[in-house]
Amino acid sequence: MASDTTTEAADAGTLTAERGGRATVWGTFRDAPLAVKTVLAGVLVNRLSGFLQIFLVLFLTAKGYSDGSTVLALGVYGAGAVAGSLIGGTLADRMGVRNATVVSMGSTSVLTAALLYVPSFPALLAAIALVSLGSQLFRPASATLLAELTAENRQVMIFAMYRFGLNLGATAAPLVGFALYNAGGHGYTLLFWGEAVIALVYAAFAWATLPARVGPAPAGAATDADADAAPGGYAAVIRDRRYLLYLIAAFCHAAVYMQYLSTLPLYMKDEGLALFWYTLAVSLNGFIVIAFELLLTKLSQEWPLKVTIGLGFALVGAGVAFYGLPLGPAAVIVGTLIWSIGEIIGGPAVFAYPATAGPARLRSRYIGSFQFMFGLGTAVGPMIGSWLYLRLDGLVWPVVAVGSLLATVFGLIAVRRPAPSPAA
Repeated sequence: MASDTTTEAADAGTLTAERGGRATVWGTFRDAPLAVKTVLAGVLVNRLSGFLQIFLVLFLTAKGYSDGSTVLALGVYGAGAVAGSLIGGTLADRMGVRNATVVSMGSTSVLTAALLYVPSFPALLAAIALVSLGSQLFRPASATLLAELTAENRQVMIFAMYRFGLNLGATAAPLVGFALYNAGGHGYTLLFWGEAVIALVYAAFAWATLPARVGPAPAGAATDADADAAPGGYAAVIRDRRYLLYLIAAFCHAAVYMQYLSTLPLYMKDEGLALFWYTLAVSLNGFIVIAFELLLTKLSQEWPLKVTIGLGFALVGAGVAFYGLPLGPAAVIVGTLIWSIGEIIGGPAVFAYPATAGPARLRSRYIGSFQFMFGLGTAVGPMIGSWLYLRLDGLVWPVVAVGSLLATVFGLIAVRRPAPSPAA
């Protein structure tokens, strides 16, 4: 069954590669093989069931743990997520996409349910770290499969759809979690078991539909001869100096991007701005990304990746810097609008580039290292921004925006032109 699925996926990928022209949302999804559609659905399900982090503090508080313990648990959860992205790249390479996905979702299912019955806090911390790590193993595997079964001219569009699933799932996850919390009588048994069942169902579906190994790489990818000549594992990624610059750029970009969740609410509170303006800004970002990213990607996918990525990085920095202007709520709304446009312009290209940046044999490692650095930036960025704000006050915004300037410069240097396809 696995070999048949692999053959069908490879054939479908070849058919997709033969169709030229601008990739549309419907055309990309329609022509995608079943394995790609399964992964796109899985990204949504994975994110949709990810309400554990949202309710983790409430769960620990209800069990009688102190504020210090809950903060420690959140830190452990974040560390597990960052490590999971790096380990996921290795699993996808050694076990294959299907097996890595099943391990990820299956372990998430078991460990999430186990949180309800762990007897001690150290054991609970270990379970939290493992469930966070397990849930992230899926990401490099899914991105690797999308890249390998999608033609080069549709890479940006398919990763725009990947991001759409992430964003839509993140938006709906609190609502799903709250519904389960209420249905369970304001308890956590139905909540955690609900997430466990969702993960387990997808693991079974992934086993039935995903290929064990993927066939030919899309046109424009590195050749097998190039891959064989390169050292293996993450050591090869580290030796790629230009890609290291891209990883640094991804870290800086993610760290700046996350300031709207950490430094911005502190700043607005000290400036005496009403909570309404913060919620409006966050809602504005969510609406823009979900409503317009796929539509704008139809245009931006035709641009050179270097330009798209650099423009995205620069606009995020410009929007964050705009927060420092003495314009009251207008600075918050306009600044959020600016960096949200940067996010929808650059986001799909930023996520798509690692799949084509190195040898085909090392694709999962390149993707895993990118997701590790991006996740590290999202974890460390809020702490750096808050620390700078306590020392610089309103000057924090132009200082933080320097991170986006570095990301833009490094991104422009690092991004290579894709190799010409054999047809060209």
